[in-house]
Amino acid sequence: MIETLLSQLQAGAPSRKDWLSACCHPDAVLIRCMARMSLSKRTEKPVLKEVPETVVNGKHVYKKGRFLGKGGFARCYELMDTKTKTILAGKIVSKTLLVKQYQKDKMAQEIHIHRSLDHQHVVRLHGFFEDTDNVYILLELCPRRSLMELHKRRGPITDPEARYLSLQVAEGVEYIHNCHIIHRDLKLGNVFLNEEMQVKIGDFGLATTIEKEGERKKTLCGTPNYIAPEVLDKRGHSYEVDVWAVGCIVYTMLAGRPPFETASLKETYQKIKTNTYRIPSTMNPDAAKLVQALLQGEPSRRPKISDVRHFEFFHNGYLPNRLPTSCLTMAPKFDQHMDEMRRVRRAPSPSKALSARQIVNEDMMKSPGRPLHTVPENAQPSSQRSDASSPRQTIDQSVRSLYKQITEVVKATNNREMLAAEDETEAPECLPVFWISKWVDYSDKYGIGYQLCDNSVGVLYNDSSKLVLDAAGNNMQYVEKDDREEYYMMNREMPRAMEKKLTLLKYFRSYMNEHLIKAGEKFAPKEGDELARLPCLRNWFRTRSAIVLYLSNGTLQLNFFQDHTKLILCPQLGSVTYIDAQKNFRTFKLSLLHELGCSADLRNRLKYAEGMVERLIAKSEKSLGTALPSLSNLHVASQPQQV
Repeated sequence: MIETLLSQLQAGAPSRKDWLSACCHPDAVLIRCMARMSLSKRTEKPVLKEVPETVVNGKHVYKKGRFLGKGGFARCYELMDTKTKTILAGKIVSKTLLVKQYQKDKMAQEIHIHRSLDHQHVVRLHGFFEDTDNVYILLELCPRRSLMELHKRRGPITDPEARYLSLQVAEGVEYIHNCHIIHRDLKLGNVFLNEEMQVKIGDFGLATTIEKEGERKKTLCGTPNYIAPEVLDKRGHSYEVDVWAVGCIVYTMLAGRPPFETASLKETYQKIKTNTYRIPSTMNPDAAKLVQALLQGEPSRRPKISDVRHFEFFHNGYLPNRLPTSCLTMAPKFDQHMDEMRRVRRAPSPSKALSARQIVNEDMMKSPGRPLHTVPENAQPSSQRSDASSPRQTIDQSVRSLYKQITEVVKATNNREMLAAEDETEAPECLPVFWISKWVDYSDKYGIGYQLCDNSVGVLYNDSSKLVLDAAGNNMQYVEKDDREEYYMMNREMPRAMEKKLTLLKYFRSYMNEHLIKAGEKFAPKEGDELARLPCLRNWFRTRSAIVLYLSNGTLQLNFFQDHTKLILCPQLGSVTYIDAQKNFRTFKLSLLHELGCSADLRNRLKYAEGMVERLIAKSEKSLGTALPSLSNLHVASQPQQV
């Protein structure tokens, strides 16, 4: 019996009759144990070879760069063409994972479909090739990651941001449908963002083509929170499944969570089948109408994707030409009064719509000598604002969340070996958007000056007020100690009370330009910069071992003095980034470190960070709900210092 069963396990699946007989066998426990061992060997992932440092395709030689992430069958790296210096995203699939014919056919179909597409809102496939070990797909690089990371960092976003992003998604899907292709896996994680914050739809692994009009596909596929009811019911599906998915995307961006999300897959599917979801009372009525139309249970009642742009949501409100990079972590500085002045009404032609947007941008440059507008430091989208939750409470919640995550990792990894290679816990998609690259301590007189990684400069003054100047030197952001925010344009008339602080900021900027930033480095302003809200340094203190820097977007940074390494922690993404002395970045998910373990060195640094976060919390509680106090008086510097 045992020999028969094991031989069947090695060849494939044993018959039901043999399994029933085995259960009654005296050695049933042994049989089940052997079966599990055999099945685990069959399902064990093959060991993948390292991707070579240099990859050759005919006359083209590509140098492997940063690890970008992994998913499904593929690993992704930056690949630089050594001749043109062009950097692409290389999707690399080991041939050991393409053994069965259906796997090869699936990859061939993905490449065939994707290479036929050429649109500004679709990730460009530049080419593909293979060597003895791997298949390489060369894709357009999207360094600002996906809407999934934006969603995790921000939660619900503002209406203007949702207009900008969802309209571009709709335009990309419309093009795909015009090519007789259904994507079938539209979701936040497959909507990428390039350097200019433009939407790029990617991952065509589940895409299919419609060969004849009226054809309905029967395959059950997709991602649970985005699957249309007709797919679950197996009644056949077509383009309408993508329209449904766009509805889920719009809802998630505005409400902060998917419309049908529950704790169990079964319950989620039931809610999808019965079309059971709730529109938040705070959602913009025009947005609600759009969502309700896209999420019609009956496919024929959904609008065509080409009709989406005509909904009132896209015309009764401000539609920016471009979003600032800072919106990946901070809400832009939209103002309701200016929003009213700049409403973009439905236009009979694209040219008129464009001219309306030009008027908006021109209006942005007016009103010298006064704040453009005033908002709380951590302003939530208008649909989510609540008097019960202040920016300071949000900051405190962020600190507590981070403390809980770090503590769990430190406890779980105590005296425990790593259960997987360090690579398995890496999550480069969680790389922080902002961190402090340089700092200067003048706290004995004025405060601390710092430079963010985007080359903007800020000062946290000794009176707890804050001032940030963008990299181009045009837009200023001033935060009072009570968290009121004001925005000014450089070289315009300023209130007298601001003059001294502006002079100090210029001094800090001059010092860092001379000593800390490359000489002569210039940063041209970009469209959308005028909307940017940059995170500012909210709190800091020093110990003998490190400086601790806490940003207003929840990011906590520790710079260690002895070896000049850095630790950057993000509570929203549950991630930690380690920057070594050679400035190499490695980002890890805290949940994976908790599950699989981490190196002793990283654990020791996390243990130290745990103590620093505990210190922040203690100081916050001591101040009875006020802003986290500055601890800079622990160290008085007679000279500027930097790390």
